[in-house]
Amino acid sequence: MSQKISLARYLADKQRGAEAIPEQLKSLLETVADCCKSIGNAVNKGALGGVLGSAGSENVQGEVQKKLDIISNDMLIEANNWGGNLAGMASEEMDEILPIPGQYPQGDYLLMFDPLDGSSNIDVNVSIGTIFSVLKKSGAAPVAEADFLQPGVQQVAAGYCVYGPQATLVFTLGNGVVMFTLDRELGTFILTQENVRIPADTKEFAINMSNMRHWDEPVKRYVDECLAGKEGVRGKDFNMRWIASMVADVHRILCRGGIFMYPWDKREPGKPGKLRLMYEANPMSWLVEQAGGASTDGRQRILDIVPTQLHQRVSVVLGSKNEVELVTKYHLEGKA
Repeated sequence: MSQKISLARYLADKQRGAEAIPEQLKSLLETVADCCKSIGNAVNKGALGGVLGSAGSENVQGEVQKKLDIISNDMLIEANNWGGNLAGMASEEMDEILPIPGQYPQGDYLLMFDPLDGSSNIDVNVSIGTIFSVLKKSGAAPVAEADFLQPGVQQVAAGYCVYGPQATLVFTLGNGVVMFTLDRELGTFILTQENVRIPADTKEFAINMSNMRHWDEPVKRYVDECLAGKEGVRGKDFNMRWIASMVADVHRILCRGGIFMYPWDKREPGKPGKLRLMYEANPMSWLVEQAGGASTDGRQRILDIVPTQLHQRVSVVLGSKNEVELVTKYHLEGKA
């Protein structure tokens, strides 16, 4: 771009535009972005900062927490507790919601986040990231868990920051997807891409192939067809990509297309999936849809699912529209 546009300027322009965003939402996004810079700094220090390795504890899902999981979670809480933009927060790393303490002003919004997605990659210097989702609180009553149980279609902002060779902040306010790259010399996120679009077709798929024996038949059918290449029914060769960090896999798809799948499998048949609906699937699904892609749980649009639990899980199929529709078609045929 010929002129550098900072995140602060971009949001100020949005506040004054035809689809003006409220001051609290603008301030909230700036706070989250600043916090992502701090988390990115902690990630960059790695072993030098004493932040690698296990924390010796488990989160509500029974997963071992890394030190950086807890550090990032605490950073997001501290940064957003006192600003007057929120009524409460919820995190993948916390059992229950966290209302804003009474000594601070109460805001109109609810913030949900996965403070550091891709924890298995922390200690091996592979891209990880922070995912966030913003909802509007309704009513004046004290915030409760029920306030958070809104379908993804009601999000007012969603995004992530991926900590890779560059720190890249990606978000949507419901009118397309924008990308900002951190200028480390200036300490500022600079707009580097507007109107991000995902091609409808792709030759790349992302899935954990080690789980193949546990998949349902529709997923096996789709992947088998991809692996058959030019000689198969798809008539083209596919490449497989799998980073084991949803942020990194989805970022690649937003940049050049592809399909990401984390489906239900037979190891835990009582669970609908592995990923969390409210902290991962909803914000990523909205980003993908805003970029022209699609996202389902194999049978229905993820953004239409009404949550019943704070840490609800879901199967995820998202990315290039034609591929997602094909996987969904195979599921629906199997159901019939």
